[in-house]
Amino acid sequence: MNKTNYVTAETFEKLKEELQHMKGVERPAASHAIAEAREKGDLKENAEYDAAKEAQGILEAKIKHLESVIANARILDESNIDTSKVSILTKVTLTNLSTKKQVTYKIVSENEADLKQGKISVTSPIGKGLLGKVVGDVVEVQVPAGILKFKVEKIEL
Repeated sequence: MNKTNYVTAETFEKLKEELQHMKGVERPAASHAIAEAREKGDLKENAEYDAAKEAQGILEAKIKHLESVIANARILDESNIDTSKVSILTKVTLTNLSTKKQVTYKIVSENEADLKQGKISVTSPIGKGLLGKVVGDVVEVQVPAGILKFKVEKIEL
């Protein structure tokens, strides 16, 4: 089952570049490594050949996955985003009601999630819990550590 991957135009370009690199640079390098290992004699006891074949298999699986991600990508246009409620690509400022600390997250696709940059996946527990909420809403989110309570303070692009 292929699911739609919502991405920004910038991320879509990065995915295409990564795929090009895998096909144009890594795939020929993997083939070369196999050919080199094959030249070293008996394939039954050639660990180098086995490792090169395994690496090639992993690379081909990554290429297939990336091709699927790109094929199912839908590029999001930030100019069409409704900031009256939390949705993908909105930046939401929350107050953690137990610590009184404020935090700002940008809701992004799984491919773009990066907690260090404050980008959380729309499919994460917090991302799912925030979708559709408006300023002033209190959100309870079940996370591995327990239940977090947030108040939505601000929604913007």
